[in-house]
Amino acid sequence: MNLRNITSIAIVSITVLLLNSCSSDPNSPGLEYMPDMYRSPAIEPYVDYGEIRGRENKEVKMLLSAKTPPMGTIPYYGTDEQEVSLMLPYARKANTSFELSHGMFGAELTDVDEYTLAAADMNPLKLTADNSEAIFAEGKELFMNNCSHCHGAKGDGNGPMMENGSFAGVPDYANLKELSDGQLFYSIYYGKGAMGAHRSIINKKEIWTIVHQIRSIQNPDYGKFDSTTTMATEVIVDSIPVEVEIEEHH
Repeated sequence: MNLRNITSIAIVSITVLLLNSCSSDPNSPGLEYMPDMYRSPAIEPYVDYGEIRGRENKEVKMLLSAKTPPMGTIPYYGTDEQEVSLMLPYARKANTSFELSHGMFGAELTDVDEYTLAAADMNPLKLTADNSEAIFAEGKELFMNNCSHCHGAKGDGNGPMMENGSFAGVPDYANLKELSDGQLFYSIYYGKGAMGAHRSIINKKEIWTIVHQIRSIQNPDYGKFDSTTTMATEVIVDSIPVEVEIEEHH
């Protein structure tokens, strides 16, 4: 008799529990047993963790929540081979002097003058009759958002930051035709002179797109194709890159 009562009570209890776990909300998981054990909160890099669910923690309110990815890790960029190849980590390293001049503490640096070696690097983002219009449209937008405040909309070095006296000595792109695509990329990626590194602001594909935009500023006919889909002209580099001997340090 006792066993029958216990069984009946158990069945009724389980039935009530199952019914109460249901919900009319299609997005609700219903009643969960210890959800914190298997439903962990997602950690977002730019969320203000000083204030969560109405609770404010002033000790962490002003702390940086975004963390630098571990060295050597590669973000996921899809399955397009050309896109993935373009976005792989930059092979060239910044010089050891950049640790102090550009705040690259903890970065992988080198004693080799890789800026000079970058003269041999070609722009891997190739212009075609089909993609040139889109690339230049994006390049202009990227240039206006990231470069024009110093270099000016026309690339003449007379941007708003120059005109108000905040900076001085910004070059005119018309005088930089001797620089190769690789050196322009290196300068934007790591910075050069008073210009800071842009590698944390814009990705490699965007920098190569800006290089195309700089070339179009230097030469209005750059990237234009004729009826045979042959590019009309390119910027002529004024000097031939000098070979550099690299000493091996043991």
